[in-house]
Amino acid sequence: MKTILATLLAGAALLAAPVADAQRHRATPDEKLAKLLEGRVAGKPVDCISLSRTGASQVIEGKAIVYTVGNTLYVNELRGGADQLDDNSILVTNTFGSQLCSIDTVRLIDRVSFFPRGFVSLGEFVPYSKPKKSN
Repeated sequence: MKTILATLLAGAALLAAPVADAQRHRATPDEKLAKLLEGRVAGKPVDCISLSRTGASQVIEGKAIVYTVGNTLYVNELRGGADQLDDNSILVTNTFGSQLCSIDTVRLIDRVSFFPRGFVSLGEFVPYSKPKKSN
């Protein structure tokens, strides 16, 4: 009986080790953004992007919203409200026209309770593309 208990405890310790290690180093927002943009080159910032061409958006907690337009990632480091932005935020965008612009705001809704959490003010959109391969 003691052998079985010792084996179970040792197995539990081995299973918990990777979890403890992962919790010890949680990537910072800057590290997450750098990993997402790895291998890409920044272009000239723009004030607006086309909503009809925008595929998806990704939240970088407390820092930015990254919009995918084709093969280009547009990073919007927020002018205000970034501290309210996290992975539990649903982004609600009200635009006038077919573009999302640096003067727009994005309302935040809590993913669990569906209560409003505030809003963020957008900044410029910086395009990041993969460099063209030379022949």
